Amino acid sequence: MSNLSIANPKAALYEQFAGVAKSLGNPQRLEIIEHLAQAPRSVEALAAKLSLPVANVSQHLQAMRRAGLLSTRRDGKFVIYHLSGDSVLAAFAAIRAVAEQQSAEVERVVRGWFDARDDAEPVSHEELSARMEADLVTVIDVRPADEFALGHLPGAINLPLQELVEDLRQDLEGHLGRLGARLGGQLGAGREIVAYCRGPWCVLSFEAVAMLRQHGLQARRLKDGLPEWRAAGYAVET
Repeated sequence: MSNLSIANPKAALYEQFAGVAKSLGNPQRLEIIEHLAQAPRSVEALAAKLSLPVANVSQHLQAMRRAGLLSTRRDGKFVIYHLSGDSVLAAFAAIRAVAEQQSAEVERVVRGWFDARDDAEPVSHEELSARMEADLVTVIDVRPADEFALGHLPGAINLPLQELVEDLRQDLEGHLGRLGARLGGQLGAGREIVAYCRGPWCVLSFEAVAMLRQHGLQARRLKDGLPEWRAAGYAVET
């Protein structure tokens, strides 16, 4: 057995841990993790999603890859990035949880923006799975169509937020025929709509639920998004 000559092995480990933490210390990198948790992406696709220059996104990706957070594969002329494992998403969730519990500024933003749109208890994975099995709920995915195509909850209907806005605008005098047709007629009395998107603080689902309630529909959010649903072991369709 080899005996590495390290004067202070604990310090050596902590230096590496700090390097990983440092690679996460950027809001754009956290957003990159959120997008890669949906599905692997090229640099160009991520740059378009984030509305950032390709060079900037590439620098972030390379730094995260050096820290072991991301892996790559080649697809023709494109380099495709993906999360190195579920532990990366778990690290993001841990950072989020600490900030939610300890940061007064996070609490201010949550109360001032998110709770103003939806302060109801969100739907858990277990509850939604059971209600889907019993056909008691209509699930809508309010992410863009390209993200929906790469993976979504079983039976979910893709209704991107901007399309939902347009449907509700054209459904005059409370007659929700346009939206009802989009949802396959699944707007019966007592039938709840559950919306989800990229994660627990994805603004799309908050906006969708607020608008649906304004039109007299029963609507709630899934407690988080597609990546957490998949990480919890539930089925995903492509």
